[in-house]
Amino acid sequence: MEKDFESWNIVKQKLDSNHQPPFFKEREIWWCSIGINIGFEIYGKGVIMTRPVLILKKFSHTTFLSIPLTSKAKEGKPFCIPFSYKGKDGSVLLDQIRTMDSRRLAQRMGRITENQFETIKQALIGLL
Repeated sequence: MEKDFESWNIVKQKLDSNHQPPFFKEREIWWCSIGINIGFEIYGKGVIMTRPVLILKKFSHTTFLSIPLTSKAKEGKPFCIPFSYKGKDGSVLLDQIRTMDSRRLAQRMGRITENQFETIKQALIGLL
């Protein structure tokens, strides 16, 4: 697969110029412009190169700690936690956790339950 770094650079420039980041909270799932990345780092898809992420920790109104989600079940890996949201199964990719700027957030999908959130946090603590 050929990676389109040039298109991602254009999207990044537009995101960077956005001075009205959205309001977000912990436990929410958002479509987030992750972009095109290096090697085995998770990447986004579509025109603005998005993928769903879980807001794990809100640091400020502009930055947060995120965990990317995938629709693929990845069993047997300690850093991939099975996850179900609105009837769709997938995985939380703990090995891809990172801090992001809220200007990357494209659209809110919803919010997970406190029990789901606690399970994910405990898995992350166990991994660390």
